[in-house]
Amino acid sequence: MTKARLDGKVIIVTGGARGIGEAISRVFSQEGASVVVADILRNEGEALAASLGSTALFCELDVVKKASWVRLVETVTQRFGRIDGLINNAGVIKPGAIVDFAEADFQAILSVNLIGPFLGMQTVAPAIVRNGGGSILNMSSSTGMEGVNGLAAYCSTKWALRGLTKVAALELGPKGVRVNSIHPGGIDTSLKDVFAVQPDRVDDVFKQQPIHRMGTPAEVARVAAFLSSDEASYICGTEIVVDGGMLTGHYYRELPGAPA
Repeated sequence: MTKARLDGKVIIVTGGARGIGEAISRVFSQEGASVVVADILRNEGEALAASLGSTALFCELDVVKKASWVRLVETVTQRFGRIDGLINNAGVIKPGAIVDFAEADFQAILSVNLIGPFLGMQTVAPAIVRNGGGSILNMSSSTGMEGVNGLAAYCSTKWALRGLTKVAALELGPKGVRVNSIHPGGIDTSLKDVFAVQPDRVDDVFKQQPIHRMGTPAEVARVAAFLSSDEASYICGTEIVVDGGMLTGHYYRELPGAPA
């Protein structure tokens, strides 16, 4: 019988109850991992963990509170005896022009999208090191590599998370913990509702990129599974873009070579 990619690994997924986090939880479970669904959404998280079977566990987690992270590590260690990986996936987004954006909203996005992963790495990394090493993935965004008007707070945190990943890779890599970031583009999750994209216009919106459609959460999850596995043993401190070619550039329909 072929060994699954993540057999025997215990991996925490923040924001694991829905969207990309849910897809990661499901794919990782299929790949043999014991998955910890960590989220503030108790009902959704408990239901998901139950559907994944006895190797899954739901833990309530508020990513902006250090004490919540400490309880999470204690609970996971008691249940599974080890921690092999962390997926810092929890995130929030709110659009708005810089001149109109409320300071409190900016601070809230900063707390979840940047302080949360910082606290997660600070708290979970020592447990991974004690276990002999593993992997940490920070879920950034394609907007962590470009500017997008109306997303000052979100872009700022995703750019910052990209930098934080680099520093963490330098500090934790020598201790056996590989740290990388994933940068999804347009993914079909509830976040697309923020932009009020009508279902019948989705294809038109994404026709300016090489792959003319939105991505799926599962497509991001499969990349995360590879990066969390031993197959990615020499990948550390890098950025993996999953965006259908969004950042590749723009094509002009009137020029030679444009798709029909």
